[in-house]
Amino acid sequence: MRSLLGLQLIGMVGLLAACQEQEVTPVDVIRPVKTMVVGSIDPFAERWFAGRAKATQEVDLSFRVSGPLVAFPVQVGTEVAAGDLLARIDPADFQAEVDRLAASLDRTRAALRNAELTLARSTELRSRGHVAQAKLDEDAALADQAKADVAAAEAALASAQLQRDYTRLAAPFAGTVVATYVQNFEDVQAKQAVLRVLDTSRIKMVVDIPETMISYAPTAFDIRVVYDAFPEHVIPAQISEIGTEANLTTRTYPVTLIMDQPEAFRILPGMAGRSTGRAPASPGTEGHIVPVTAIASGETTDETTVWVVDTDARTVSSRQVAIGPLTDQGITVTDGLSEGDVIVTAGVSFLRDGQPVRLLDE
Repeated sequence: MRSLLGLQLIGMVGLLAACQEQEVTPVDVIRPVKTMVVGSIDPFAERWFAGRAKATQEVDLSFRVSGPLVAFPVQVGTEVAAGDLLARIDPADFQAEVDRLAASLDRTRAALRNAELTLARSTELRSRGHVAQAKLDEDAALADQAKADVAAAEAALASAQLQRDYTRLAAPFAGTVVATYVQNFEDVQAKQAVLRVLDTSRIKMVVDIPETMISYAPTAFDIRVVYDAFPEHVIPAQISEIGTEANLTTRTYPVTLIMDQPEAFRILPGMAGRSTGRAPASPGTEGHIVPVTAIASGETTDETTVWVVDTDARTVSSRQVAIGPLTDQGITVTDGLSEGDVIVTAGVSFLRDGQPVRLLDE
């Protein structure tokens, strides 16, 4: 037994020694990196911003008065022109009130004419000394009261006529009925939503622009929009509104684009798309703008470098560059980079020359 144990121990020691003598081959770690293609000084540099189409005008319509519907000539998909009848409440009760107030106005006007005639006679008799001043004052007061009664009756009649007119719901603009919330002959209440109308003659899109780029929005040009449903079509657009308050979470500003409907197809509200454009850079700026996170320290404190990707070999190498002023978009590289170079924009302190990488953008 002792001999057997000794032989086993000797074998184990020999095996360990053999393992220690084997050479360990290091394995290069393929590091994922975020990159960008160096472009022109254009601040937007062909960046695309996602958004969704929306109508230039959209509204839920309701009546200002209550009553039963007696006409509802539209349905979802109906194209309407401005002023077209969309729905009608039974106007009978409102018309009856208009007729009653019109008759009341006639009575007050007749009373006013009589009071004015009485005042004229009293004025003539007073000039001859046949009536007392008190009588003249009383007739003048009655005439003034009659005038006030006429004014009140006219206001009441105008209000009743408005209420009668409110029984007719008309299209405020040309558009398309996209939703109905009631049916004909149904009793509806004032301010109850009856239907929804969109104006799709032109289309809007709201995109979110980062705070580092929003200052260039007022001078943007060559704005283009591509919708996911029609990827082969590029639609020209213009900026109609620029938001002045940033989103507290994303720190982006809403920018509203507006465009004409294409002739070959129709963009509907809710369709997803993306937009891009161009903008002039800051005056006097030359070179290429890159994120500050793309800049690394060189071998000396005076040197700055970037990591350039060899897109064929999928490796990185350090390149010394000269940097210029800091802008709202990033830092300017005045020398050392060419348009089309692919550089690493994050995690540069973990790289070494020749290290294999995987491009996260792919």
